[in-house]
Amino acid sequence: MKKISLETTCKKMLADVFTPVGIYLRVRDRFRDTVLLESTDHHAAENSYSFICINAIAGMEISNKQSIEFKLPAQKPERIVFSDASQVPVQLWDFMQRFDVKPSEQKEAKFSQGLFGYATFDSVQFFDTIQLKDRETNQPAIPLMRYRLYQYVIAFNHFKDELFICENKIPGIESDLNAVESLIRSKDVPVYPFRVKGAESSNMTDEDYRQMVRKGIQSCLRGDVFQIVLSRKFEQQFSGDEFNVYRALRSVNPSPYLFFFDYGDYKLMGSSPESQLVIKNGKAIVHPIAGTFKRTGDDEIDQQAAARLLEDAKENAEHVMLVDLARNDLSRVCDNVTVSQYRQVHYYSHVIHLVSEVTGKVPAGQNPFVLLAKTFPAGTLSGAPKFRAMELIDGYEPTARSYYGGAIGFMGFDGSCNHAIMIRTFLSRNNTLVYQAGAGIVAASNPESELQEVNNKLNALKTAIEIAATI
Repeated sequence: MKKISLETTCKKMLADVFTPVGIYLRVRDRFRDTVLLESTDHHAAENSYSFICINAIAGMEISNKQSIEFKLPAQKPERIVFSDASQVPVQLWDFMQRFDVKPSEQKEAKFSQGLFGYATFDSVQFFDTIQLKDRETNQPAIPLMRYRLYQYVIAFNHFKDELFICENKIPGIESDLNAVESLIRSKDVPVYPFRVKGAESSNMTDEDYRQMVRKGIQSCLRGDVFQIVLSRKFEQQFSGDEFNVYRALRSVNPSPYLFFFDYGDYKLMGSSPESQLVIKNGKAIVHPIAGTFKRTGDDEIDQQAAARLLEDAKENAEHVMLVDLARNDLSRVCDNVTVSQYRQVHYYSHVIHLVSEVTGKVPAGQNPFVLLAKTFPAGTLSGAPKFRAMELIDGYEPTARSYYGGAIGFMGFDGSCNHAIMIRTFLSRNNTLVYQAGAGIVAASNPESELQEVNNKLNALKTAIEIAATI
């Protein structure tokens, strides 16, 4: 099979008068298929980058349990029916091998040499032998997986106040670089209003959730699971521009992973604190986050709360369990798996979390989709043992999770990977915002406390909706 030649060029510009949000607002109406990724991870100031992706020219999509649609540049879509769902990670990586990526002397070129996209929680059916039940819904579900190659990636180096316009050049695809640069330099920033419509709704009442937690506790007491993450979904109708909600969210809840993926008929946007999987320089990294207390905003009170969190038996038992699960997941593929950081206190806008870091050495030539599959979904969004926890979640929760608890990010042609877990995340479709949060249930859980943990995690999202109406 003849490979498709891909060569990347990067043009550098001074970026001290530009912001990613400002440029995104200028390019999104001119180009289809736009993506914005930002980070407020101050632990890595020297590697602080944001990205804007413009104009999808290739990709792959799975909308059902039977087939994958592949799209190559300037070619008609190709649909492949599969009989063995477990082969999906191999087929996805095989698709990426159809590109002959030319080496570039500019290190920034790697930022655009790969696919940006997501895998929903329900796509675990392609990564494991579990089968989730089909559910009746009022509207079709969003694609289970969707990854795209973009013609342009604008990369911001915030540490040096530079930006790079990276262009993926493929035979048969015309360049529009001048238009991209003109929009970057434009002073016009089009902004539109946002308004909520009606009252917020949920897929269950407070008492329904408490009752579900009680079922989870009984599952722990029976020994079905040691821990299970049970979640609750909310919806809010709106009119206008939901990008204002993203703008508010990035201010209210700054996080290592800020993202806005525009797919036309639906959008995914969030401020996730937790990575699903990072593969870089031959090393795989996961950051289990488990153990949560509410934050007040008063530094002294929050420090006292953090001290209590470090001593809390229930929260620590949950954390230890999920660190062990992360080690087990990475050990299925990696060598030299170690816990490089353990039980560190991290402060977020509305909550305090316990965070660890687990790393492993990735074998040479490893398919990154296989490694993603082995660690998916995160134990912090499912439970332990993971397989049985997912079966119980599918039985206890009244609606399919869809995007919630899935992963979103970048998969490089060189085998690199950087995916966030889709928590603190909105799905916007048909003028409705969908948002969801869960709590880790163990035998010692208190239903009322777990309900409040869900509310605490959703506070940032609900606050963002309120602020968006004032922008």
